[in-house]
Amino acid sequence: MINRKPTKFRAISELVGGGISGADDGTLMEYRGKTPPTEAEIDAKFKSMLDDWEAKQYQRDRSISYPSIQDQLDMLYWDRKNGTKTWEESIDKVKADIPKPE
Repeated sequence: MINRKPTKFRAISELVGGGISGADDGTLMEYRGKTPPTEAEIDAKFKSMLDDWEAKQYQRDRSISYPSIQDQLDMLYWDRKNGTKTWEESIDKVKADIPKPE
């Protein structure tokens, strides 16, 4: 999921596979029949999730820059009718303006 920034709660949940409740910042955790992970395991998982989320910033930036799906379908329809490349050019522009990092 690219739009939700990771939380410590989600990191803990992925480590123990559910069966927990608590605050987003990883406090007040209650483990129901689960062995709590160590603080080091939680921190490592959270860092990994946050690094992955930050590496996909370009995807979030692109998603708000693309024309709506309705507009893209309209462009595709008229491109096919008129032999134009409006849709392709609009997508190429977003990709050029917001490149995927190497």
